[in-house]
Amino acid sequence: MLQRISIALFGMLGLAACSNTISADSKQAIPAQAMASSAQSAAAKKMSTDRPRNVIVFLGDGMGVSTVTAARIYAGQKLGLAGEEHNLSFEKFPNVALVKTYNTDMQVPDSAGTMSAIVTGEKTRAGVLSIAANAKRGDCAAALANPLPTLLEQAEQAGMATGLVSTARITHATPAANYAHSADRNWEDDTGVGAEGLAAGCRDIARQLVEFEAGDGVDVIFGGGRANFFPKGWVDPEYNKALGRRSDGNNLVEQWLAAAPSREYAWNTQGFAKLDPDTKQVMALFEPSHMQWEANRAKDKAGEPSLAELTQVAIERLAKGSDKGYYLVVEGGRIDHGHHAGSAYLALEDTLAFDAAVQQARSQVDLADTLILVTADHSHTLTISGYPQRGNPILGKVRLPGGKLLPDANGQPYTTLGYANGPGYQASLTDLTEVDTTAADYQQRATVPLGSETHAGEDVAAYAIGVGAEKLRGVIEQNLLYELLKPVLQ
Repeated sequence: MLQRISIALFGMLGLAACSNTISADSKQAIPAQAMASSAQSAAAKKMSTDRPRNVIVFLGDGMGVSTVTAARIYAGQKLGLAGEEHNLSFEKFPNVALVKTYNTDMQVPDSAGTMSAIVTGEKTRAGVLSIAANAKRGDCAAALANPLPTLLEQAEQAGMATGLVSTARITHATPAANYAHSADRNWEDDTGVGAEGLAAGCRDIARQLVEFEAGDGVDVIFGGGRANFFPKGWVDPEYNKALGRRSDGNNLVEQWLAAAPSREYAWNTQGFAKLDPDTKQVMALFEPSHMQWEANRAKDKAGEPSLAELTQVAIERLAKGSDKGYYLVVEGGRIDHGHHAGSAYLALEDTLAFDAAVQQARSQVDLADTLILVTADHSHTLTISGYPQRGNPILGKVRLPGGKLLPDANGQPYTTLGYANGPGYQASLTDLTEVDTTAADYQQRATVPLGSETHAGEDVAAYAIGVGAEKLRGVIEQNLLYELLKPVLQ
C-alpha cells in the first residue's frame, strides 16, 4: 500500500530553522495566554458550575472539518447510504464550537504547540511541549525554566486515575504534551537531546514518561513507540531488524516496571489480553514506531487491538482505579499521518476507527458524572469539490447527476477529494478514466509538490457532551479548552 510514500511529519520539516515567521518575543507576538474574549469568559461563568468526576479527551490528530465531512460521507456509504445524511457519533453531541489553532509563532500550527495549548491553558510555540512561549525551540535551559503544568500532572496530583492512549508513538507530540516539558518535540529519546542538552539537565521524552513525578505516575499507557524505551543493540521482539534507539544503555521499560509494585507491560495482543485486571498500572507498546494504520491493522503479525478496544480497556481500568475519578486522553494519531502521505483512504479509515472509539466510550460512561470532549489539534489541506452528484463515492471521480463524468478544462476526469499540497503532485497529469480512485493505494493529486502534505490553518471543531459540556460554544481560542476541562480537578 502506497509504496515508498514519504510521511515525514511537520516536526521533521525544518521548523526549528524557520526564520521568516513572527517570533514569539517580537512586538507582533501573540500573548502567551491568548485567552478568549471577555464576553466569552463572562458567558462561561454564567453556565453550569457542576464538576465532572471523569474527563475523556478525544484528539483526532489532523481531523479538520473537511476530514470530518468526508469521513461522515465515507461511513454512510459503507453502510449503503448516499452518505451525506449520515453523522459520526460525536457529531450528535449537542455542544459544538470552532477552535482557533495558531501557535504563538506560526499561522499554521503543529501538534506540539496545539496540544500544549489544550492541556496547559496557554498558547505556546510550535515544536515545543508544555513550556511557556518565551522559551525558544531547542533551548534546553529555557525549557527547564519555563514548564507549564498540564492537566495530566494536576490530575495525578489530585489523586485521580490517569491514562494515555494513542495510535502514534506514545512519545509523539500529542501524547507527550500531556506529561513532558521539552524544548523540542523530536527529543523522543536521548539521542535527540544530544550531549549538550543532556549535560544541561534536559531529559528525553520517553524518560520523562517513565520518571513522571506527579502522583504515582500514569496508570494506563497504550500506544506505539517502544524503540525509544530500549537501548541500541536491543532487538525488537516483533521485527528482528528493528533495534532500540537509546544511546544511554537504559532499558526504560524494565526501569518503569521496577519503580513501583503492581505494574505490567505488554507488546502484542496476546500479552495485552493477559494483563491482570487487578494490576494498578499497565503499559502496552505495540510497535517500535507508530501503530499500524487501521487499514493495515488486521495484517499485523503480532496483532494490535483497535483504538476502540484500547479505549474500552482503559476506561474499565481507570473507572476502578481511584475514588476521585479519572482523566483519560485518547488520540487518533494516524489520521494525521494518512493526510501527510496524501492518502485520503488511510486518513478516513483511521477517522472511522477514531469515531468507533468515541462511540465505545459513550456507551461505557455515565454522562451524569463524565465529560467527553472530541476535537482536533489542527486541520489538513484536504479539499472536497467539483459538483459531484448526491451519493457519489467520496473517494471517486466527480460525476454529474445521471452519472456522467465531469471533466476538467483539459477534458480529463478528476476526483472529489484532493490536497492543496503534498506527494500526490503530478507535473503531467495521469488520465484517471480507467483508474480506480477508491482503491486503497490511490494517492490523491496535490496542487503544490511536497514530499509530505502539510497541516492547514483553518479552525477545527470541538464537540462535547456530559457534565459541563454546555460551556463549549462560539469561536474560541484553543487554550480555552483547558478551562472546559479544568473543573474535573476542583
